[in-house]
Amino acid sequence: MEYAHMLEATMLVCFGFSWPLNVIKAYKARTAKGTSLAFIILIITGYVAGISAKCLSGQFNYVLVVYFINLAIVLANVFVYIRNKALDAKAVVKKEEPMTNYTYSFDALLANRSSSAERQGEVILFGTGVDTVVPVEALAKEFDFNFALYNKSDKSVTVANACTVFNKTIAPLSPEGILIHLGQNDKLSFKENSAAFDDNYRNLLHEVRTVNKKCRIALVSVENPTGDSTVNAMNEHIRVLAESERADFVSIENAQLWNPEATKAAVAFAYGMGLNIRKPLRSVAEIVYSWLSHNVSHPETDSKVV
Repeated sequence: MEYAHMLEATMLVCFGFSWPLNVIKAYKARTAKGTSLAFIILIITGYVAGISAKCLSGQFNYVLVVYFINLAIVLANVFVYIRNKALDAKAVVKKEEPMTNYTYSFDALLANRSSSAERQGEVILFGTGVDTVVPVEALAKEFDFNFALYNKSDKSVTVANACTVFNKTIAPLSPEGILIHLGQNDKLSFKENSAAFDDNYRNLLHEVRTVNKKCRIALVSVENPTGDSTVNAMNEHIRVLAESERADFVSIENAQLWNPEATKAAVAFAYGMGLNIRKPLRSVAEIVYSWLSHNVSHPETDSKVV
């Protein structure tokens, strides 16, 4: 039984190790933005339940002490949150035009593009049409990505010439991840020869993995606001390609409905707990295409399939 108590105490210590760091980080940040009070309360409820279970079963030992220590540290997060909310209330914030939950305006994001040299082993957005205007580096900064995101989209790219464009502009960067949003310029060619479309798309995916066999790949569906049957068929081909080539498939319609503020809180908590993992490409797509749908006028026209 003593070993069971030791293991339980070890679990509690490991689980609660990052909370002091989270308190310090939140205190220094002097803002409640990105902090989820509901999540903190959920953790507190869990500790209270654990303490209650110990008391009801008469297990008054050192494990109970660890429960109380963890609970005290998490409660400290609540007090820091309340303090930071008060600081936020006092701050004078310049109001901008509503941006549907985004911190920065379209012009501000474009103006804040990074001019730093591009590094190898980062994540790439490879699309066409309105994809070219996405200020990905500024979005990556706003959403606290722990990797760089570069926009290598080209309005003239098609599935047929994608390998050439990839080898010229993207392959030298040896990307760790790539978000591919192609097909907007391929409606007619797909209608004439869907097998060639598949072959060209598959060749692109093989080219990506030739550069980096472990590269994460996500394929984004083509926007289809009018319900065009050809585009529906194209998207089904892209979905099947994603499955057969071990890539993620992202529905652009779902991405456009995404709520950015919810993920900001989740990302802030994960980093505060020391989870230094790279954001899934599906989440990157949600950020990019939700931002586009709310900030670029008439995207259905600009990105129309031709």
